[in-house]
Amino acid sequence: MAHYLVIVESPTKVKTIKKFLGSNYTLMASAGHVRDLPKSQMGFDPENDYEPKYITIRGKGDVLAALRKEAKKADKVYLATDPDREGEAISWHLVAALGLDPKKTYRITFNEITKTAVKEALKHPRQIDMDMVDAQQTRRILDRMVGYRISPLLWNKIKRGLSAGRVQSVALRIIADREEEINAFVPEEYWSLEASLRQEGAKKGITAQFYGIGSKKVTLENEEMTQQVRSALDKASFTVSSVKKGERIRKAPLPFTTSTMQQEASRVLNFGTQKTMRIAQQLYEGVDIKGEGTVGLITYLRTDSTRISDEANASAAKFIESEYGKNYLGQAVKASAGNSAWTEDAGNESGTARIQDAHEAIRPSDITRTPASVKNALSREQFRLYELIWKRFVGSRMASAKYETLQIRVTASSDKEYVFTAGTARVLFEGFQVVYKDPDNTEDKKSGALGTLEEGEALAFEGAQAQQHFTQPPAHFTEASLVHTLEEKGIGRPSTYAPTISTLLARHYITKESRNLYVTELGDAVNNIMKSSFPEIDDVAFTANMESLLDMVAEGKMEWKSIVRNFYPDLDRQVIAAEETLGKVKIADEETDILCDKCGRHMVIKYGPHGKFLACPGFPDCHNTMPFFEKAGVKCPLCGDEVVIRRSRKGRRFFGCENPECDFISWSKPSEVRCPKCGSWMAERGAKLVCQNETCGHSLSVHDK
Repeated sequence: MAHYLVIVESPTKVKTIKKFLGSNYTLMASAGHVRDLPKSQMGFDPENDYEPKYITIRGKGDVLAALRKEAKKADKVYLATDPDREGEAISWHLVAALGLDPKKTYRITFNEITKTAVKEALKHPRQIDMDMVDAQQTRRILDRMVGYRISPLLWNKIKRGLSAGRVQSVALRIIADREEEINAFVPEEYWSLEASLRQEGAKKGITAQFYGIGSKKVTLENEEMTQQVRSALDKASFTVSSVKKGERIRKAPLPFTTSTMQQEASRVLNFGTQKTMRIAQQLYEGVDIKGEGTVGLITYLRTDSTRISDEANASAAKFIESEYGKNYLGQAVKASAGNSAWTEDAGNESGTARIQDAHEAIRPSDITRTPASVKNALSREQFRLYELIWKRFVGSRMASAKYETLQIRVTASSDKEYVFTAGTARVLFEGFQVVYKDPDNTEDKKSGALGTLEEGEALAFEGAQAQQHFTQPPAHFTEASLVHTLEEKGIGRPSTYAPTISTLLARHYITKESRNLYVTELGDAVNNIMKSSFPEIDDVAFTANMESLLDMVAEGKMEWKSIVRNFYPDLDRQVIAAEETLGKVKIADEETDILCDKCGRHMVIKYGPHGKFLACPGFPDCHNTMPFFEKAGVKCPLCGDEVVIRRSRKGRRFFGCENPECDFISWSKPSEVRCPKCGSWMAERGAKLVCQNETCGHSLSVHDK
């Protein structure tokens, strides 16, 4: 009997796949990569046309020896690493490291670890796709170029242990730019005005929002303007001027891509990107289920495709019709016959123009394996993520939700015609929402009793309520919104989002408070060097274009070395120029007038992962350290003592009073200028000073102070 060897990356996959194959198959795991560029050097030679040098990863000797021994006994070797560029590269490295005979070595891929998928893959083996290998190899070498050339510069100019990365530097730039935008934001005042109205004989009142005057939409900019409208309402007669009934359709969402899964898991489950990917990997590789053994519950988790196979669509159609009825079937399954690449334009949040390696979307490997049926086999976190993926997929195959909408306009006739509006929405058909609820759906939040109103009908006025508001600055990035932005701008790929964010957090370039991401002082220093000395690498458009070039390599449309030949000489020149012209960042060893309370020396300013601190210069004889509070140069608006710059526990900068008995605190730098309108203290926001009295909000230019 012939003997076959199948090599995968993960021991868990071995356990899952083994039961699908006969006794003539041996399953073994490489435990990830087996070769890489050496850590002690860049790993390629610019003088030898950038030819990479690969070495065996330390600790992989025994694994390779066992694989090599088994490969010699096998009639055929199947390389079944992940179905993406990195998986293709691992297979290529295995061929080289094991010295496999090309004539008996085959590459197989499957998008889900099921018996059908694995058996089908074995029927259609192929050769290693060198275009995909070259694309991955190019990415690895480009990242090595940036990391190994710029990181030593950061060590020299700031502190040791820092790193630069091709994608992480752009991600840091995006976060830093948002922080600058928030700090420079000046809130603008506006008011809302609601009228309480009642239809004759009705038990429930109607709340309508001020829209404008006549046919013109008007924004209430201040209290005086609002009060003028409010006063006119007391003498006004209220009439329903228009009633518009309609129907609105809310289309089903597309199934998950890597990006949308990470975003939704963050929003709904409060999972970080790294945590989401770790749990999804477990669900993909296999979970022990009583009576079935180890089963892969979801399809491959690194994808930016929303494509669903015909087989999966057919299974979804059968399940939905059985469980919910034929009228719940969506266009996705009705139109899928012979067209597995069906997509619905509305609701397409995944940017399907860039489909990585023609993967499917993330979906359950078997739709009939409901979350409830496997709950006892999963951890709480595994269950929650699987339930989210299952519901999203089922919902994506279902019909749209339908609403009956009603919009009314009410005219308050006085000295002018003041227009108010109100609206309601009533569910006519739940559609996909019977399975997948969207908490951001505004239609479900509209309610009221407007159904019996008619045009020309008079309404009784019962009062009006005015409320002051201020425009809000852009929101701080969260992990989810950063992933969305990176994908939208074409930065990185599904496999890079989570590692990029994790690296920025690990290096203390950014910090995370609640869900929000903030740039630390260290991150600011690194970002400023990258912007000034390496503008191309730090440029969003340049990095996105580089991803397009890598796609062209993967498609066989570009030779991979042409990219590195064009990239490295410019990088080398920029590093040399920066080494000569860039001064050291003054963030350490500045002497202060504070004396060490242990040995009497003048304490100096040092720089750690969380920012500045005071340290005794007598180290190692004296290990004394103290918190460092840099003076902001202004007096406390509450008590008159000095304002100092402090750092939160996670490294975010804020301003506080040096007097421990004073409770003054502010995220923005305070000004000694008092608000000319209300007398409260003001804070700097870019080129503006903004009153910190919540009911005032007055602002003026810093040049006018």
